[in-house]
Amino acid sequence: MEAERALELVKQGATLLLLDVPQFTLFGIDTQMFSVGPVFKGIKMIPPGPHFVYYSSSNRDGNDFSLVVGFFINTNPSEVIVRKWVQQEERLVKLSEEEEERYCVAVKNLEFDSHLGPYPLKHYGDWKQISNYITKSTIERIEPIGGEITVACESGLVDAFPKTSMEKALAEQLKNNSKFSETAEKSNKRGCYYTSIPRVVKNKGISGQNLTSLNLDKTQLLETILLKDYGGSEDLLLGELQFSFIAFLMGQSLEAFLQWKDLVTLLFSCTEAPFHTRSQLFTKFIKVIYYELKFGLQKDHKNSGGAKRGASVFLDDSWFCKDSFLHHLCKDFFSLVQEASAIDGDLLSWTRNFEQLLQTTLGWDFQQNRAADGFYEEDDEFAPVVENLDDTSLSEAPAA
Repeated sequence: MEAERALELVKQGATLLLLDVPQFTLFGIDTQMFSVGPVFKGIKMIPPGPHFVYYSSSNRDGNDFSLVVGFFINTNPSEVIVRKWVQQEERLVKLSEEEEERYCVAVKNLEFDSHLGPYPLKHYGDWKQISNYITKSTIERIEPIGGEITVACESGLVDAFPKTSMEKALAEQLKNNSKFSETAEKSNKRGCYYTSIPRVVKNKGISGQNLTSLNLDKTQLLETILLKDYGGSEDLLLGELQFSFIAFLMGQSLEAFLQWKDLVTLLFSCTEAPFHTRSQLFTKFIKVIYYELKFGLQKDHKNSGGAKRGASVFLDDSWFCKDSFLHHLCKDFFSLVQEASAIDGDLLSWTRNFEQLLQTTLGWDFQQNRAADGFYEEDDEFAPVVENLDDTSLSEAPAA
């Protein structure tokens, strides 16, 4: 890049100044992770908008890493954000307003310029594809107190987490992780403020047949949540979907995975909305999950700057084996699309793209054995069983 163009980007973009970060710390911003060198003091040329910053501290030899800590920021042109490493706590903290202002002036005078790495602009397109619905208000509404997202705050979720054999294996892995156990015991922080998504629709006074219909087709539940929790805005729901996916993928948050799973399950469990009332929402949703999995399941990715161990910003195939929730949901949704008498052209096109992506990256063949659909194992969480419920309205019961 020409020096004149680089200077222009430095002045127009935001700067994240990171003081005293130890060498070998894994540091990530958006889709890229680096291993910190001896003179590193942050990132410059950051485009305006939402970004996710995450890091994992290292031992002195750079071969053992702590749990990932992450936080969202929303940057403005020429803005300077300052964080300082506290060795005793192994984390980044904010400075006082007076200290921060002093460092901001120094950054704008280019005093730290030689210690700042450039934002990886060639990967910015990937980031935009998985974050385009996240706004400043999305971050402020969902982020935890203090802003830090880490699985260390989520020890209580582990026992409630298992469903499929893949998810049970993940829970056992977390329980056996000494760093997780030690850190979780010391933590009393609250997690993110995600929207509550009921797994079962409860409505007093209606027939069992109608109650079963409400649970087999979650369109009414979707409409209720959109109005109550998102003010009718489809984009706010999609913003939370992207927020939770990023916090899960880059921040390694179990809570975020569960929220992403609940939102995906809600949307894929609608049979009326995709074809009649919310075709535009479902076209946008399929595009969102398409780009999330296209990015997360890349096979040829190499972490930048030598960050080969510790945290990873890519999904292991075991997350999406054939007993996973996603395989069940996609299989049923693709069948609905295939059998629909009328469907929006964009929704059909993106659904086909998404099915092709899953076939090529995961080897899922949704055409095979479709005639055998409708048979569930006894403990299958997706079997369409509805109990006789006495609670009123649409339940606020926590999602599993």
